[in-house]
Amino acid sequence: MEITWWGHATATVVDSGVRVLTDPLFVRRLAHLRRRRGALPPPEAAVADVVLVSHLHADHLHLPSLARLAPGTALVVPRGAAGAVRGLRRLAAEHRLRVTEAAPGDEVAVGEVRVRAVRAEHDGRRLPCGPHRSPALGYVVRGTARTYFAGDTGLFASMADEVGPVDVALLPVGGWGPFLGRGHLDAARAARALARLGARSAVPVHYGTYWPIGMDAVRPHEFHAPGEEFARQAARYAPGAAVHRPAHGEPVLP
Repeated sequence: MEITWWGHATATVVDSGVRVLTDPLFVRRLAHLRRRRGALPPPEAAVADVVLVSHLHADHLHLPSLARLAPGTALVVPRGAAGAVRGLRRLAAEHRLRVTEAAPGDEVAVGEVRVRAVRAEHDGRRLPCGPHRSPALGYVVRGTARTYFAGDTGLFASMADEVGPVDVALLPVGGWGPFLGRGHLDAARAARALARLGARSAVPVHYGTYWPIGMDAVRPHEFHAPGEEFARQAARYAPGAAVHRPAHGEPVLP
């Protein structure tokens, strides 16, 4: 089993010969955000058997990035996404993507891998629009290993019970601004989540890639430091877990 982090919440998990891609974001700039670290992912980053979208925010469900997927790629999105995100249905038809809308508890089989959607504590709307609502999701990918991709989520009491046993956890540890609101994990909360989950390995994501234009000199540690801080906090809360902090585009074998 191999994991490659491409930046932000975008990663490729290869398990049992199946390529699983999470929240693809393949652009240099998105609205007020600019990619500050890591080269743009190469074309092979868009090669996947199944793509998992955790929620409808534009930095997670990004239509131009989904347009890079090969015809026939399976795409799992939160329930109601096709009605809430203008253009998703048309894009899926034009690119012949096989779309499945999921809610917590739903499972999808892809080759030798099974993917189960789990709850995330996060605003699932397509901001700033409404009133459509879709659940924010995490996913558990079960093949030779059990890998939890948390998407964006806060720490909630039933997380371990709802996610179940996992071997590897991809956990968000930062954001794209100097302050994290409700429904997010910072480095310390992510370390506590790791302890509750009991995973033997963790890969911090959702930090150190995109930063608001003009904020390069404002609290830069909030942008650079969460991965290192997560490793420090994990040593405190989950000392038995191995923390892997790959560079952008670097594969790891957790």
